[in-house]
Amino acid sequence: MMMRYVREPALWLSLLLVIGLGIWPLVTKSATLREDMFLILMFVTLASSLNIVLGYTGYVNFGHIVFFGMGGYIGFYLIAIKGWRLIPAALVAALGVAIFAIVLGSIILRLRGAYFALATIGVNEAVRSLVVNWDAIGGAVGLEMNFGRYKDYGGPMNALWYTYTLLVIVAAASVMLSYFVRTSKFGLGLLAIREDEDASLVLGINAPRAKTIAYALSSIFPAMVGVLFFFKNGNIEPGDAFRLHMSVEGIVMIMLGGYGTVLGPVVGAGAYERLRGFLLTSPLFKNLQLAFAGILLLLIIIFVPSGLVGWLRNRFPKVRRILA
Repeated sequence: MMMRYVREPALWLSLLLVIGLGIWPLVTKSATLREDMFLILMFVTLASSLNIVLGYTGYVNFGHIVFFGMGGYIGFYLIAIKGWRLIPAALVAALGVAIFAIVLGSIILRLRGAYFALATIGVNEAVRSLVVNWDAIGGAVGLEMNFGRYKDYGGPMNALWYTYTLLVIVAAASVMLSYFVRTSKFGLGLLAIREDEDASLVLGINAPRAKTIAYALSSIFPAMVGVLFFFKNGNIEPGDAFRLHMSVEGIVMIMLGGYGTVLGPVVGAGAYERLRGFLLTSPLFKNLQLAFAGILLLLIIIFVPSGLVGWLRNRFPKVRRILA
């Protein structure tokens, strides 16, 4: 079974792209390149995990960033206040967020279409408001970390490289999870739900359970990335942890690369982050980033609804096995 996965070009091509991007700063020892790649790999992870729900089940989740924020808060609290190490804190954060996703998913996944999308926005805003008014975790001003915590990792500079290395592993693992879900019997059930949920129920697929599991799986790696991101920054605030527009940008990345594919979110995240970086550093366009995201999403839906990878799959049938 494992050898079959090893021989699959779609899997190793996606992993090669992620790991290749990841080791580039490690080889060059460039701090600037490391920070650029950190953002790209972070968005690769967020987009690949969101694709499990959006791409495989067809449910548009505008509140996906809530997993990132919750994981960040749980992990950061354990590290900064309780003195935990980074890896155990990230694992506990992922577990806690996954349990939250199971409970929440069993409720809101009964909704469909626009009702589900609106509910996910409401969840993100509700959690953000709860955090803002929760003084035990810093309230509106958030939490800060004593830089002495970084001594356990060889100092702040070594901690940055250590965190980045963990992110490379997490990003690769998120792509592997996306691939295994898509190519499994469970994934076929999700795709059936995406095409016609009522028909999938007739075929014997337990749609509520399948959607809830997919929702929980999509929450694991964003939670870990949240811990890594805020540990690297040394502080966490509600406004940074629950940025709704990051969920919207995640959707743009998936649609740009190709929803429902494994490679699509990787390509879309890399391409969009480069565009995003250009816009944010441009004196002319720095305040129009989200406007460009909306225009880009509109153009994709009108002209290339299957995304870049989907377009290549349709244009060149011989590469479909590689560009899964």
